[in-house]
Amino acid sequence: MRRNGYDSYHGRSRVRTFLKVLIVLLLVVLAVAVGALLWLEPYIDYSANGIKINLPFFQQKEPAPATGAPVVVTTPEPTPTPEPEEDFRGILLPNSALYDGTAAQQVEAAGATAALFDMKADDGSLGYISGLALAIQAEASAADPALNAAIQLLNGGEVYTVARVSCFRDNLVPRSDMSLAIHTNAGNWRDSGDTRWLSPANESARQYVVGVCRELAALGFDEILLDNWAFPTDGELGWIKADANYPADGRTAALEVFLEEVRAGLAEFPEVKVSLVTTASAAAGGAVESGQTAALLERADRVLVRLGEGETLPRLNQTPVVPVLEQAGQAREDWAVHDRRIMPKSGRIALCVRFFRRLPAEEAEGKRIMLKSKLIILNLKFSPI
Repeated sequence: MRRNGYDSYHGRSRVRTFLKVLIVLLLVVLAVAVGALLWLEPYIDYSANGIKINLPFFQQKEPAPATGAPVVVTTPEPTPTPEPEEDFRGILLPNSALYDGTAAQQVEAAGATAALFDMKADDGSLGYISGLALAIQAEASAADPALNAAIQLLNGGEVYTVARVSCFRDNLVPRSDMSLAIHTNAGNWRDSGDTRWLSPANESARQYVVGVCRELAALGFDEILLDNWAFPTDGELGWIKADANYPADGRTAALEVFLEEVRAGLAEFPEVKVSLVTTASAAAGGAVESGQTAALLERADRVLVRLGEGETLPRLNQTPVVPVLEQAGQAREDWAVHDRRIMPKSGRIALCVRFFRRLPAEEAEGKRIMLKSKLIILNLKFSPI
């Protein structure tokens, strides 16, 4: 039937549309099949049993065949344990042992490991020839011009040598230059041993002591032992004049500066150790007037402690502590021995050096052995100043 000149039948048009869609779908399927075939080609296995597709995500890894090579297990080398430092057993020798060739024999006879020498004594005298201006001015140097060469020869040997330096207790330089000293209203202050003191708060006094330490390091000493390195604690302290050389506050700060200056002065000699002498009371904070603190003691490589009756050896966090024995004591791991006695009436100093032998642990308990005791009398001129 026609309406308005058009045929209302559309069946053939629908068939053509269906065929077009079908052709497109077949082409898409063919393209996908070709793409899949190309992608699967590396995984297709052709064999007599047919075709097998081995997709990688369906495969199980087979263990690698043993090669028969031996299995080697490497054990790392253990870190070597550092050797413990040798016990410090120091013995004070007379300065004649600096040049008479007996130092090693005396150290061995004492069962010691180190020889201590008084290279700056409490009276300010030096055990060597110094080139420092203050030492020359105060006539503090030793007299023998060949002494320094002998000291270098000894220090080049096998003996471990320690130079004791009485830092600020000094009778010579304060008499030569009062501006460096601790004062009273009438002049130089003196302690109970009638000895003057340089001031740790005075820069020139500190630099003089640092200069002495440098010269001793240059002579080859293995260790510098600083004694009397703080403000005095013995004597009529109330007579001391409060001035720049004896500040009411800042004594600990002055000592801190001094120890820093010593380290800086010895920077050229990094192998040289610096040790300090103190008392058990001062190490425990019981000598406030001295300016010493436990923190300052920790700056040393070793601390030697003078023990009073009934006192025990203090402990420091990292620094080794060594007792100073003034008379025969029980065998110890570490010890140092020297004893000075003042005889005011005669104006002489008796230096008593005692030698001890360290006993094995099973023999040590309750036993004391003194191998030798030598009394040396030093004649000194006491001036009235």
